[in-house]
Order: sequence, then structure tokens, then C-alpha cells
Amino acid sequence: MKRRAFVGALGLGAAATLAGCRSEQSECSESSSEKVSNNKVIQWTMVTTWPKNFQGLGEGAEYLAKTINQLSGGRMNVTVMGAGDLVPALQVFDTVASGTAQMGHGASYYWKGKLPVAPIFSAVPFGLNAQEMNGWLYHGGGLELWQELYAPLGLIPMPAGNSGVQMAGWFNKEINSLDDIQGLKMRIPGLGGEVFKRAGGTPELIPGAELFAALERGRIDATEWVGPYNDLAFGLHKAAKYYYYPGWHEPGTTLEAIINQQAFAKLPSDLQAIVKMACTVANYDTLSFFTRKNNEALTELTDKHQVQLKKLPDDVLNRFEALSEEVVQELAVTDEFARKVYESYSTYKKQVYSWHRVSEQAFYDLRR
Repeated sequence: MKRRAFVGALGLGAAATLAGCRSEQSECSESSSEKVSNNKVIQWTMVTTWPKNFQGLGEGAEYLAKTINQLSGGRMNVTVMGAGDLVPALQVFDTVASGTAQMGHGASYYWKGKLPVAPIFSAVPFGLNAQEMNGWLYHGGGLELWQELYAPLGLIPMPAGNSGVQMAGWFNKEINSLDDIQGLKMRIPGLGGEVFKRAGGTPELIPGAELFAALERGRIDATEWVGPYNDLAFGLHKAAKYYYYPGWHEPGTTLEAIINQQAFAKLPSDLQAIVKMACTVANYDTLSFFTRKNNEALTELTDKHQVQLKKLPDDVLNRFEALSEEVVQELAVTDEFARKVYESYSTYKKQVYSWHRVSEQAFYDLRR
């Protein structure tokens, strides 16, 4: 189903209700519950890599669940379990694959150890931004490749949110040159972590809920998380005073819904369509939500908390960019499927960059 067909099927009233589900002035009922008589309500559990109801990311999981529940007319009830409620954050993938939970919410770069090419479907350093990722996934063949990758494991991935361009992260010392990266312990996942390692740093993968303590106690020297809204919520400004940009490692991070194939196959076709399109709605809503909230949070961090906002030096960014191309090209030759994903991504990237140089980028250069 195309988005325009979906909105038409919903009608303007239902579409307006969806748009308001995130609003701070409105409540989105989990069951607008005219339950279909004599039908048993289908109960699903969604496990997430985020803390329960965590700003932006956890809220996105809740929004997705509520959208499914509401559009199903009470025929489905998706219950969200935060990281650590049922399983630890980094066990979400295996939990959904085993069928213990029917659905998960996270990001594909967390599964790099299982599926080395998976991070491309979330974020590529110096790669596609949120708008461009949506173009590749929905209309450039990216989603079909992503689903082909997960299919042997009994899973169906769907885009379910995007944070936009992230921040480079929080550091407990100033970064003035590449020398300052040497031996630096930093929480940074995915392909960005590999780039950081090759630049001389030490990457670590730590769940979000543990970041503040790890940074405050010196287990790590720096951390990236998401952006001002989420970083403020975790209080990372209390553990490190230097806040660096740009988010070279995650220019448009796609969040994912992971769906157990067997559970999905048991749904009637209309509920299958609702689950898929609820993911699409959540994908666009999350990006819009972050766009608003990051703006407000950055002002609070700089004006109220006196955070030192700094740009990474050019020599550091140039080295990261060169290493990023090296890492992605090496990934492309690991097997035939990785090559296919790389070719699809890089071809689309070249095409969309040509267009955006004379459209988006040219316009940004004009703005003051």
C-alpha cells in the first residue's frame, strides 16, 4: 500500500487522530476499543533497546504500539517492554527471532556482530541523511534488501523512526587534533565505531541506560548518544562539558521495528497492512518530533547549563571520512549479498547527492 492510499483509507478524521497521538495536549487511547464481537484480541509484546518511555526513542516505540492498537479497532494490543524489563537492550534481536516477543524496536547497527552488513540500513558515516535514507529504503530498493537479509532468521524489519543528523558526542577533554583521539575510550556503535578504532580510538558498545555512569566514573572518556533532546534527558552534560558536532558517524539514523515472521503470518491481511503502515507513520512522526525537540534542548544546554558547543577539527573529520570510505568498501567485498547492498546504497547516494547539491544544500547555503 502506498502512503496516499493508506491515508485515503483512514479518512481525514483518523489521520488527524494519528497526527495528534504524540501531542502533549492529547491522549492517544490504546484502544479506541470497539472490539470486534466474538474475536479474541491478539496480544503482542514489543521489546526495545531503549528504557521504558525514554524521550524520543522510547516514546517512538510507545507511539508505534498505540498506533497499531488504535488502527486495529481493538483487535490487537501491543504491550511495550523497555530495555531490561523483559530482556537486556542488546538481546532484542534474538528475543524476537526466537518468538519470545513478537516485535522489537531498536537500530540495525546493534546487530553488526551477527550481520556485518546490517548497519548500512541504519547509518553510514558521511552517508545518507534522514530524507535520503527514506528515499532509498522506500523507493530505491533498500527495504527489499533489508528484508532479504533478515528473512533467513525469521524476521521482518521495517523503518520505524529517524533521529536526523546526530551530534558527534560528549567528551571529557577538548579535541584539537588527531592526537587527541589516540587511545580515547568512546561509546560509539556500528560502522562509526570501526572508523573510530582505525583512527586510534577505542570504541565500546554500551546500552543507553548505562552511559551516564560509564562517563561519570571514567569507564569511557567520551560518548555519542543521539542529540540534544535525548542527551539532556540522560544528563550527559553533568558528566562531560564538551559537546561536539557534526554527527559524522550518524547523519540520519533509521530506527527499526523487527517483526517475528511467524507471528506476522498469523495476522489477517488487514492487520498485516496496519502493522506495516503504522511503522511508516511512526517513521515520519519520530523525525518530525526530534526536529522540534532537539532545537529546544540545544538552547537549554547552551544557555542554561553553559555547555561548550564545539566543532570537531577539520583534520579529524577528514581522517574519519577517508577511513569511512575504506570501512564501507571493505564491507562490500565480504560476500555477494554485501556487495549487492553496497552497490544499491552507493548508486542511490551518488544520484541523490547530485540532486541535493542544487536543491537542499544550495538552499542551506543561502539561509542565514
